[in-house]
Amino acid sequence: MRRTLLLVSASLAIAGCRVAESGNESGNVEVNVVEGNLLATPASGTTNLTRLDCGTGDFPDMNGFFSDRPGVYPPGPGKVVDSCYLIQHDGKQMIWDTGFPAKLKGGSQDMGGFTAHLPVTLAEQLAQLNLKPADIDVVGISHMHGDHTGQAAEFPQARLLIGKGDFEQTAGKDDPFGPWRAGKGGELTLAVSGETDVFGDGSVVAIHLPGHTPDHLALLVKLKSGPVLLSGDLYHSTIAREKKAMPGFNTSKEQTLKSIDRFEKIAADTKAKVVIQHEPGDVGKLPAFPAAAE
Repeated sequence: MRRTLLLVSASLAIAGCRVAESGNESGNVEVNVVEGNLLATPASGTTNLTRLDCGTGDFPDMNGFFSDRPGVYPPGPGKVVDSCYLIQHDGKQMIWDTGFPAKLKGGSQDMGGFTAHLPVTLAEQLAQLNLKPADIDVVGISHMHGDHTGQAAEFPQARLLIGKGDFEQTAGKDDPFGPWRAGKGGELTLAVSGETDVFGDGSVVAIHLPGHTPDHLALLVKLKSGPVLLSGDLYHSTIAREKKAMPGFNTSKEQTLKSIDRFEKIAADTKAKVVIQHEPGDVGKLPAFPAAAE
């Protein structure tokens, strides 16, 4: 397996530092320099974006789980959606986030603080689009939490894109990235800063926004109809965005607030449609499955 460590800044992408399985550098260093601002690069080629259903979560106490201060959410229970996405770009296929584990399909599970439900798997939804898991070229993971990583191992041949710190902290029991860590998966790209040019032409850009987790990522998808900015878990709801609220379990409140400011500047500068991945009200911002935004 080729493990690729990606170090990027706003104007420079180093895409291909080959490292050994131990994480120590070994062999030649491959460098791909991307000139200019990736975020400002116009849409290129043909890109489609389809929302996939990766489940729901029922929370008995929304404020207790999702806010580090009282009074952000109305008292009582609430529901969030677990959204994943298929990005198709010039014949390449990318999955962004992978939801709850497929074994949960058709049932419910107490996850500690909330109950998870999964009505359909990613593989089943891909089949409706005439795709198989083996057709996926890239799996992008916004962060390390289990409602985003559960079906990642269904795509072991794909290149895995994830924040470096998040990848490192998922090692051990129930590792969702076992194929890549064991050297049996596709390429591994570990983002540590700035932006990651997923397809090499600025059409799909992963944005390093730490704070919720050590190396949390969001995703900018440039469609002909206009850019779409997928939040990851920078926000869990519209209320959280309006009030700059965050869960108490975030890795760093200071980093989260800086990431919020950066995210909002990117949204304003690119005039992107912001989609909060866990917000039920944002599901309708994209066409209903199996249709795609173009």
